[in-house]
Amino acid sequence: MLHISGLEKNYPSGSQALQGVDLTVNDGELLALIGPSGAGKSTLVRCINRLVEPTQGTITLDETDLTALDHSRLRIARRDIGMIFQEYALVERLSVMENVLSGRLGYVGFWKSARRRFPREDVRRALSLLDRVGLREYVDVRADQLSGGQRQRVGIARALEQQPRLLLVDEPTSSLDPKTARQIMRLIVELVKERDLTMIINIHDVDLARLFTERIVGLRDGKVVFEGTPADLDDDALTEIYGEEDWQAGKTPSDAVGVTV
Repeated sequence: MLHISGLEKNYPSGSQALQGVDLTVNDGELLALIGPSGAGKSTLVRCINRLVEPTQGTITLDETDLTALDHSRLRIARRDIGMIFQEYALVERLSVMENVLSGRLGYVGFWKSARRRFPREDVRRALSLLDRVGLREYVDVRADQLSGGQRQRVGIARALEQQPRLLLVDEPTSSLDPKTARQIMRLIVELVKERDLTMIINIHDVDLARLFTERIVGLRDGKVVFEGTPADLDDDALTEIYGEEDWQAGKTPSDAVGVTV
């Protein structure tokens, strides 16, 4: 279980990205964070693994207070927290296989990884994951030769190579066309369920959040203003999160909130 209490993030400029966020995520849950740009979604995701340092509050994964860990203990704790990045965060000059195996850095260390000395089981798992995400034939292809959708698939495989318990996903579809975005979301959710992982995904596309996650949390100005199921996310809730808008404009009857397509 992940428990966030009183989480705040203040920047030297004076801006406050998070204001007293309280949130509990149960084991095996698929949770989406939605909200307007600047609402604090990415900051919240990155505070969990301390890529961004919180100003105040606690983040507890099972019984470990992540905010209280020093650098060496945080490195160990991060083994349990995988992350899929918006801009892929691949090493462009390395091959697909090398990028996936970098998910084991928390276990094998820098020097062994630099010499490509990974345990046989790590290599076997990486090959299996590449097969699962549809990139087995791209093992030796450099990352800079891939399409956006292929790069995101490499990022997914790398995160799962880490064998995490919690998966953080930061805007995985923002640079993808609608069809590829759905395919990537479907793949992530299938893999998360196969491995019984907990997932928190920051996503702009409300329709994808409704379609693929179990619980939705809406942020606005660094505060939680909505929490509920996809079915609860009606026009009033959208207005609370994003502001006044005619949410039904341009929709056909089958697109209306609460209708399963």
